Amino acid sequence: MTPKTIILAVAICIALIVIVQKTRAQAHVENNAFDHVLSTLLAHSVPEIDVNQAAADSNAVLLDAREKPEYTVSHIADATWVGYDDFTLDRVSHIPKDTPVIVYCSVGYRSEKITEQLRKAGYTQVSNMYGGIFEWVNTDKPVVDDTGAPTKKVHAYSKSWAIWLSKGEKVY
Repeated sequence: MTPKTIILAVAICIALIVIVQKTRAQAHVENNAFDHVLSTLLAHSVPEIDVNQAAADSNAVLLDAREKPEYTVSHIADATWVGYDDFTLDRVSHIPKDTPVIVYCSVGYRSEKITEQLRKAGYTQVSNMYGGIFEWVNTDKPVVDDTGAPTKKVHAYSKSWAIWLSKGEKVY
């Protein structure tokens, strides 16, 4: 390799690192420890959106990738349950593939996997909500129960993950 080729390769690597870091920095949560956990838990394989961006996007379809009992306790108003363990593309077949879609779960892991499936199926404007419903509630955004009534209850998934839910009433 010539010195010019080496310099070019190093410059490209640095540019890619900067781009990845800027992309990751755009989606974050308020608690630094939670943010660190998410930065290592998630693969960052899909576009990510933070809860404030998600709340401001009134055109997006919200999909809840948690299990049905979690969704029943509470969910974001107007979100459609799609599940995780038994998710199929049939549950989203009514959504045009160019529609803005935001997928969420408790913290963002399961929704990242569903977002990957949707992107592979041709959905072009789908994002994972970084921090999930935990961060949504932690930032004082409302949730509703299965009747559509406002609630403070949030399914905390498990006691070990519940530490990241700092607001709301934890339900298991």
